[in-house]
Amino acid sequence: MISQEHKTEEYTVRPIGHVRNHVRDKKDVSWGDDTSCIELEEEYFSGLAGLQDFSHAIILFYLDKAVYIKEKHLQRRPQNRDDMPLVGIFSQRGKDRPNHIGITAVEIVSVSEKTLTVKGLDAVDGTPVLDIKPYYPVYDRKDAEVPEWVDRLMEHYF
Repeated sequence: MISQEHKTEEYTVRPIGHVRNHVRDKKDVSWGDDTSCIELEEEYFSGLAGLQDFSHAIILFYLDKAVYIKEKHLQRRPQNRDDMPLVGIFSQRGKDRPNHIGITAVEIVSVSEKTLTVKGLDAVDGTPVLDIKPYYPVYDRKDAEVPEWVDRLMEHYF
C-alpha cells in the first residue's frame, strides 16, 4: 500500500532537448518511416559522445500534448480499435497516460555535436526530450513475450 505522503509527491524534470520533425499532429500509426532530430540544450552537447557507436537508443520524452481522462483512458481498446481487447493503460503504449511519459527504442541514424537523428520515434515536433539511453540488448530483452493482440496492433505502426 502506498503511504499518504507518497501519493502527493511531485517531481520536477527539465528537458534536455526537443524533437524536430515533420509530424505536427498526434497519430497512432506509421511512425517507422519518420526521421526525427533531437536538438539538445547546449549544456548537454557533450553527453552525446560515444553514442555514435550504438545502433539504437531509448528516448524518454514528455507527452506535452497528451490529455489523460481517467474515465476514457484508464481502460480502453488500443488505438480505439474494435478488434482489440479492453485493457488497462499500463498494458499498452497509449499516448494519453496519467504522467504523460513516453518511451521508445529507436534506430540511430546519426550523431553530431549537438543533435541525435533517429528513426521510429513516435513523438511530434517540439516534444520535450527528458533523457537518452543507449540500447543494451542485455538489459532491453529481445526475447520478451507479448499477447497476440499486440502483434496485430503493431502491423502498421512501423
